[in-house]
Amino acid sequence: MKKVVVIGPECTGKSTLTEALALHFNCPYLKEYAREYIAQLSGPYSPKDILEIAKRQIEIEKTIPTNSPYVFLDTDLIVCKVWSEFKYGICDPWILEQIQARHYDYYLLCDVDLIWNNDGMREHPNQRKELLAIYEKELKALNKPYTLISGKNRTQMAIDTVKRYA
Repeated sequence: MKKVVVIGPECTGKSTLTEALALHFNCPYLKEYAREYIAQLSGPYSPKDILEIAKRQIEIEKTIPTNSPYVFLDTDLIVCKVWSEFKYGICDPWILEQIQARHYDYYLLCDVDLIWNNDGMREHPNQRKELLAIYEKELKALNKPYTLISGKNRTQMAIDTVKRYA
């Protein structure tokens, strides 16, 4: 089974794209746990919360059925790393260790060419290009195979990319 991760800055269509890919390929997908976790907090989140989110995301990944050619993930721990370092200037060592230990077959990096929409949880409308560059730098530093997904036909671009590379 090939694990394809959809990542990128906030409000770039990651969840929509992940679901569309799963539907197209008739394969499972995993939602991002962070939104669920943050929604239940009574105050601002902290670096400790990001660690808890990362640990739970890994636990959720263990539930992936293995009888499918693909699984699409609406995040991975690179997202936790970027998020933690961007907001707090630090990242828990456990997250960094897990990034090195875990294997994913391909990454789809969503471009910032969609309109930002404030849903009450999103935080960085003016830093999306900066965050995109950070994600790309991380993928390159980790030698992860990826494609930048952009444009009005991003779903078809992602489908074609998965067929070609994943």
